[in-house]
Amino acid sequence: MRIGELATRAGVSVRALRYYEEQGLLAATRSASGQRHYPEPAAERVRLIQMLYSAGLSSRTIAELLPCVDAKVSTPESRSRLAAERDRIDAQIAELVRTRDKLDAVIALAADPNHGCHVVPPT
Repeated sequence: MRIGELATRAGVSVRALRYYEEQGLLAATRSASGQRHYPEPAAERVRLIQMLYSAGLSSRTIAELLPCVDAKVSTPESRSRLAAERDRIDAQIAELVRTRDKLDAVIALAADPNHGCHVVPPT
């Protein structure tokens, strides 16, 4: 499939696909006229790349892990790297939960008429 079709299927921009290719995360063959062509599984790969980016992994980390995913090989190093990323994400989640809880407390205080906050009605 051509780059525009892949972008549509994967829900990303053409620019993102070019960036993934520059970073070594995605490969395309070229036609005689230089157009990129991607294999059918490329859309799923792009969705995986997007998921890893949204989890906070860098393109370098993703590039290091994708060969293990492609080969379906798990090494002690790749498992360790994945566990470290999971632990980092768990810490982010815990911090987000603490932040949400603080916001909930502030919202409850602001809504309490006995607290002394001046509540402005919605317009």
